[in-house]
Amino acid sequence: MGIQWWQILLLTLYAGYQICDELTINSSAGSAVFAGFISGVIMGDMKTGLMIGGAMQLTVLGVGTFGGSSRIDANSGTVLATAFSVGLGMNQNQAISAIAVPVAALLIQTDIIARFANTFFAHRIDKLIEEHKYRAIERNYLYGAIPWALSRALPVFLALTFGGGLVNSVVSYMNSQLSWLATGLETAGAVLPAVGFAILLRYLPVKKHFPYLIIGFVLTAIFATIYAAVGALGGAVTGVAKNFTYNFAGLPMLGIALIGFGFAAIEYKRGMDKHEAAATAAPSATKQNVELDEKGEIEDDEL
Repeated sequence: MGIQWWQILLLTLYAGYQICDELTINSSAGSAVFAGFISGVIMGDMKTGLMIGGAMQLTVLGVGTFGGSSRIDANSGTVLATAFSVGLGMNQNQAISAIAVPVAALLIQTDIIARFANTFFAHRIDKLIEEHKYRAIERNYLYGAIPWALSRALPVFLALTFGGGLVNSVVSYMNSQLSWLATGLETAGAVLPAVGFAILLRYLPVKKHFPYLIIGFVLTAIFATIYAAVGALGGAVTGVAKNFTYNFAGLPMLGIALIGFGFAAIEYKRGMDKHEAAATAAPSATKQNVELDEKGEIEDDEL
């Protein structure tokens, strides 16, 4: 199939936009799963794009930035992995482990370059503030988006333009002469989302709220089993009764998410009630050591 010039152009423009969206607008267009969706639409295979984007989203699920630190660019990795997977017929899990993850890690360097480049505009803005040139401040603020956009768009453009032949040759050689390596990369690509969950669980207060973790896991397993059995039963009935056309859909992820939201809301309310009770019981820091009772009346326990 290959990658067409207009696809390279659109993917390059999106790669430049997504980082600016992530830093300013925050419309979710700068997420890995959205990058997979857009890349899949451009490449003509939305399903593959969503599968790769979802896997990369789960891979970086527990990865965050603190202060000005850089993190792996899962979005650009998703764009390239989707393009090469669809355009060159590469296995999805191979694309994730052999392209998406290495590219995401490599673009940490371009992220750092973009940060350094923006200091030029930051110093210009500092000077313009002293001179009260507000129009120029606005222009230089917008100029700062250029290094950020180029830090993603340029690597993606170069990889899509000049890397297609190399990637195709590597994939062909890997699937023929190094089949063991290809199998290993497929396995690694399938396991990577679990790494994201492990990182996330490392930072969440699992020890404190482990009952909710157990309940959520059990409910998900039960519902998945029930819906799978109902779907199998519906398929069997359809095979016998030709007029039976009811579609048994699986349990939507929205339902599981709402169950989790319900438990989170319960725990949040409990925490807020404890906080309010502690605040009501504690004496206020006044010179007279006064306290507020539940009705809001002021009592002086020292007189």
